[in-house]
Amino acid sequence: MSSGQKKGGQDGRAAGGGGYSKRGKPRPGTGGYRRDKLEGKGPTPPASMRPGHPAQRAASRAAAAASGRPGQQGNARTGDPRARSDGQYEKQGPRGSGEGPEMVAGRNSVVESLRAGIPAMALYVAGRAQEDERVAESVQLAAESGIAVLESGLSELDRLTGGAIHQGVALRVRPYEYAHPEDFAAGMSAKNPPLIVALDGVTDPRNLGAVVRSAAAFGATGVVVPARRSAGVTAGAWKASAGALARLPVAQAVNLTRALEVYKQAGFFVAGLDAGGTTDLRDMSIADGPMVLVIGSEGRGLSRVVTNACDMIVSIPMASGNESLNAGIAASIALYEIAGVRARQH
Repeated sequence: MSSGQKKGGQDGRAAGGGGYSKRGKPRPGTGGYRRDKLEGKGPTPPASMRPGHPAQRAASRAAAAASGRPGQQGNARTGDPRARSDGQYEKQGPRGSGEGPEMVAGRNSVVESLRAGIPAMALYVAGRAQEDERVAESVQLAAESGIAVLESGLSELDRLTGGAIHQGVALRVRPYEYAHPEDFAAGMSAKNPPLIVALDGVTDPRNLGAVVRSAAAFGATGVVVPARRSAGVTAGAWKASAGALARLPVAQAVNLTRALEVYKQAGFFVAGLDAGGTTDLRDMSIADGPMVLVIGSEGRGLSRVVTNACDMIVSIPMASGNESLNAGIAASIALYEIAGVRARQH
């Protein structure tokens, strides 16, 4: 035995060598084994083999398509609609983006969403939470609507809701399927000229829901929203629409200004609604033809590029000194006026 080994102590460990400290204790992270006994994880696997990576999901879908199996089905054993046969979970996209489902958490929010008839995929309930009357009603409403009711632990609900206060219950809302903006220009007729409502900078989903509700009530063809920096169809929008989202389609435009130009080329007249407009809403003479009504946000109004794309900027006459109206109320007033003009013309 060498002098270096004796110096390390009675067990023959070298001082400060391998996986031990100078005092002979295992170094943190070694598990008491020497460094040469530890096994590494090896090289990083390619992207197509990393669980959860987009490339891995694409490879899984390609393999499923080649074998004739559905690539993204729910797992019948676990009951989780996100689970696939390969044990992976589908990625949840941003809320309201159409890329993934939304989770509604909390007893009041869940039961109100189910009362409003919001399309959902699954209701997750913790064991003892069913003793609450709101949760019991949620379970009953979900069962009547054909929504899967799944028992879940509190830790699982914490994970599903991202740590939100769920009170033992959560609802997975189906991702909304957006229409294409050009679909609203198809089948134009002089007898029933299309009326499209576009939103510019409206970020509150409740305002979107209110606009959709008014647009459906006054005969609009559809609603267009920008794909970025804008409210999308979420559970809040569904509740505010009072079911109108099931009757009136919403389209997403990658570029709202470009979509307005396409509508103009198709024969539409574009009118922007803004507090600084020089034309009174009641004097708008183009309401009886194909038109797009663009509504801006309450604070900033219409953006500069959207304003430049409009053929006319109209305003709602109000007493001086009053604050501006929010998007939902402004849309209701403007659509009512347009519906009146069209009723008198036809």
